[in-house]
Amino acid sequence: MIKYPTLKTNRLILRGFRISDAPKIQKMAGIFEIADTTLNIPHPYPDGKAEEWIKSHEADYRKKTGIHFAITLESTAELIGAIGLMDIEQAHFRAEMGYWITKEFWNQGFATEAARAVVNYAFKDLNLERLFAQHFERNPASGKVLKKIGMKKEGILRSHIKKWGKYEDIVVYGILRSDTSNE
Repeated sequence: MIKYPTLKTNRLILRGFRISDAPKIQKMAGIFEIADTTLNIPHPYPDGKAEEWIKSHEADYRKKTGIHFAITLESTAELIGAIGLMDIEQAHFRAEMGYWITKEFWNQGFATEAARAVVNYAFKDLNLERLFAQHFERNPASGKVLKKIGMKKEGILRSHIKKWGKYEDIVVYGILRSDTSNE
């Protein structure tokens, strides 16, 4: 098994997922509001899906195409969400960042804190040049997180995604290494 990096912030520890996290992931991701605001989380969340997802992480990390972190509270080690870099493109030094926080921990700054740590990791440790993130236009809270970490709104992709039978506009944000103080 590959040893994942661990990222620490004031209130959080970002670590690799464990199979033992699967029941909690299923419960948290199974909340309608979580699935509704993310592209790839189904609702209802099926049995076995969390284990399957966790098992895919090692291959992504080995191939250097993705890294997935469990967002846990430093004080209690409680799992409260997920954040990661997907579609890491080494040839272009870029990746997409995605995240979610379980509903009971919304509006407490945890997504922003975790996202800042992942941006720093991407630029310092992975030597990436660009990160981008996307959110449904109807989910402005996600856009606020991206603005707080220094991402700039780059545009809106109209009717770009079909989620649960309805077309969704997607807002795209990006940040460059030169936009940060990590140069």
